[in-house]
Amino acid sequence: MMYASGSAIVAALFGLTFWLAPIGSLSAQRSLCDPAPAGALVPSRDLYCLSLVASPDFVGVSGRVELGRLPGPFTIAVTADGRIRYAATIRIAGLPEPSSLGRYTTYVAWLATPVMYPVVRLGAVKNGDTKLPEIALDKFVVLVTAERSAMVKEPGGRIVLRGESPSSRLQPPDLMRFAIGAAAVPAGKDSEPMEHMNHEVSMQSAGDSVRWTTVPMPPNLTMLPGEMALRPTVAPYLPRGAGGAAPTEARPYQVVRLADGDTLRLTAGMVTRTLKGHRVTMFGFNGQYPGPLISVPQAATVVVQLENALDQPTSIHWHGVRLDNRFDGVPRFTQEAVPPGGHFTYHVHFPDAGIYWYHPHVREDTQQELGLYGNLFVHSPRRDYFGPANREETLILDDLLVGEDGQLVPFGKDQTTHAFMGRFGSLFLVNGEPDWRMAAKCGEVVRFLFTNVSNTRTLNLSFPGAKMKLVGSDAGNYEHEQWVESVVIAPAERYIVHVRFDKTGDVALVNRVQGLDHLFSKFFYETDTLGVIHVEKVPAKPDLAAAFRQLRTDTAATADIARYRRYFDKPVDHSLLLTIEAHDLPFVSRQLMLLDSAYFVPVEWTGTMPTMNWASSSDEVRWVLRDPDTGKENMDIDWTFHRGDVVKLHLANERRSMHAMQHPIHLHGQRFLVLAVNGVRNDDLVWKDTALIPAGSTVDLLVDLSNPGRWMLHCHIAEHLSAGMMMGFTVN
Repeated sequence: MMYASGSAIVAALFGLTFWLAPIGSLSAQRSLCDPAPAGALVPSRDLYCLSLVASPDFVGVSGRVELGRLPGPFTIAVTADGRIRYAATIRIAGLPEPSSLGRYTTYVAWLATPVMYPVVRLGAVKNGDTKLPEIALDKFVVLVTAERSAMVKEPGGRIVLRGESPSSRLQPPDLMRFAIGAAAVPAGKDSEPMEHMNHEVSMQSAGDSVRWTTVPMPPNLTMLPGEMALRPTVAPYLPRGAGGAAPTEARPYQVVRLADGDTLRLTAGMVTRTLKGHRVTMFGFNGQYPGPLISVPQAATVVVQLENALDQPTSIHWHGVRLDNRFDGVPRFTQEAVPPGGHFTYHVHFPDAGIYWYHPHVREDTQQELGLYGNLFVHSPRRDYFGPANREETLILDDLLVGEDGQLVPFGKDQTTHAFMGRFGSLFLVNGEPDWRMAAKCGEVVRFLFTNVSNTRTLNLSFPGAKMKLVGSDAGNYEHEQWVESVVIAPAERYIVHVRFDKTGDVALVNRVQGLDHLFSKFFYETDTLGVIHVEKVPAKPDLAAAFRQLRTDTAATADIARYRRYFDKPVDHSLLLTIEAHDLPFVSRQLMLLDSAYFVPVEWTGTMPTMNWASSSDEVRWVLRDPDTGKENMDIDWTFHRGDVVKLHLANERRSMHAMQHPIHLHGQRFLVLAVNGVRNDDLVWKDTALIPAGSTVDLLVDLSNPGRWMLHCHIAEHLSAGMMMGFTVN
């Protein structure tokens, strides 16, 4: 990982696009900052509202800044380097005529970093609502001053209103208490015995020699002794070859092209890999890592025979495919888990073109992380389904948690570890390779089909120096292609982009994000290089520059979605509250969580509490889907629908919890449209099966319930699923 200095913040201040327009009211949609009715599931006011405080001599003046959502293709709007972008609106009341204060003619709003340098003019403001320029800063201050001219370059008049961003609330109330850990805490119900926090690192799994190691510490984080002493309380697990025999060396994945009626045999077994010079035992399908890329035509049905050569039960879920419910691969829903040495035959029908993937639905936190995944590419019969490209590359993106000794950090044997945030990895893989590379010709247009198979990590992908066009997502094409700076892709999501490499040299595929050190209230930049494209001097043929510059409209996608537009404004049919419960935590974890809860970023991009997260298991942490209408939670929820129903779901990610974080919510067997985020309507739609729900946000989905059977809805952070965040629904 690479880290950048705070100079990016200064650059962001001067890179603002200035547009300023008064608006009469926000009656078209409820303001994020307006009080909500009791019990209403609305976006978090304390994450998206900035209160302005009047100077003492301005009695009766009040103000606020609403940090609204910028419309776009993703449920969170960020810059290419990971700064959250907001559509800001300022509302002021009680301002006197500026001339009554002296020789002033106007009021001006300003934006600054917390150290008040630099300060950037936002423009003239007045009583009522005024739209401000886009804000893309981690921490910031908003000022309103009385000035002699709206065009002054820096504030020089009287300060009328001032306020700090919600992210500025993070200030340690008693750092020393945390620094000494639990040792200085009096015995009693608020303490934990030290042996719970410092139990032997050499805890072994029954019958083998697996030992807990340590997790890698990000260099930008401050770690306290009490936190660093934490260890999981569950037994560790790593795969071992039967009878001590070493599994075969994993091979790169192969493309398997199947026609309607063809049969494929998939064996889930152990493989050996060499990663950064270290030998590790992992899982793979057919001895490949990742599993075979299955390429099929749309409307085909194929037979897949699964053989389980693992040391534990498994299954295959065909993620995003609207197939026959019997073959969805979910134990207790559609089949029994396939035991070691067992077999199961799947009949998989592919009604929709697009990029999909397959993975187990048994202990995903372990089996998927160890390599049991592969892509499915369903080809459309339409020759114009995609715009022109010189070639196509399918990329599976993953991250593995590797310790300082180069070996995999063990998994929980009977319960998942990393139950709070999920298992963030430390080694990035593209198509199973830690140093992925490809060559391209100058001017070549490459179609990339991205799949994020990480347990937890949401990525912010870009190709610095190369232009990127967003084409499609989970289950089809966008209505309208659009230019994007970066692609925000959560676990289980897929995105399709066209990229033109018009300059020679090396172009990196990077993940650029910001982490948050909650303890010392600081943001830090991370740049992870996932791979490198070497652009040669040889020109690409044919030259597709003209076609690449065009933003196409997919008329077939638009016509398909048009059939559902009459449902866009229908009332919400069902709601879900996404939250967390925790108990029996060590003292240090409880206290740090209280500090942590002062502010949550909408998306946790990186693992910022590695040891505390590692030590949490599904015994202590329970992630919750709650139906507010019935009070039922997780698997007690049992919604029933009729085939052909079109249902609006309202998902609210509760910010006021012990640890709010984003959740990629996946619906099995169906497709949906993301209608709105925080009440802001999407204007470019695409069919999806997984949607990222940022912390403190609301997301409205319109679900096409066309596939009968009993199906799952769950969070696709593997550790959250293992910690209970799943429910069922039935389509009759």
